[in-house]
Amino acid sequence: MATIGLTGGIASGKSTVAAEFRKLGAVIIDADLIARELIHPHKRVWRKIVASFGREIQKDDRTIDREKLSEKVFSDESQREELNRIMHPEIKKEIDRRRKRIEEEDPGALILVDAALLIETGIFREMEKVIVVSVSEENQIRRLVDRSGLSVEGAKRRIRAQMPLKEKLKHADYVINTEGSPGDIKRRVRGIYGELMAAKEQEDSSTSCSPVSEWNEGPKRIKES
Repeated sequence: MATIGLTGGIASGKSTVAAEFRKLGAVIIDADLIARELIHPHKRVWRKIVASFGREIQKDDRTIDREKLSEKVFSDESQREELNRIMHPEIKKEIDRRRKRIEEEDPGALILVDAALLIETGIFREMEKVIVVSVSEENQIRRLVDRSGLSVEGAKRRIRAQMPLKEKLKHADYVINTEGSPGDIKRRVRGIYGELMAAKEQEDSSTSCSPVSEWNEGPKRIKES
């Protein structure tokens, strides 16, 4: 089994990239999907969030209104830190649980952990390789405004509340720029997937006389295409 980290800023195209890896056979662990599951009504995390942020963040059916919660945390750093304190340990536990289950069911799997805060939370240190999805801030803003109905200023505030792309890129072994066409993205994903699978197969077939594996040679910097 090999575990690869996938990250990028908000509206960078990370979900599109993850979908392409899934088509090729990668098993995706989606941290955002896990977060959504954790905040279902009456779960432990749901209770903590309601206690910390108030009942005004709930909808009529008692589910958490993610947009209202986002408005709170993206306008107040201390509240954002509080939400992260509640969510991140629980997300990490669930990621670990799913990785273990996948390893038991399919020891040869290539797992892709899709997490926006992969670098910030330190989870990237457990990955064999890290893929960073990049896009210009101009396109991030446009995508956020189009898909979420945010104002330009609101979109900028959310983007700038995250780690700058240049900082994420320092930890990248592979970079996928999503400014191009869907075909360009698919070709880039196929190329990286092929390299990852080749490295994994080499590792799987290596003998004990090989002191250093492909995975442990350190970052293999690959330019954006």
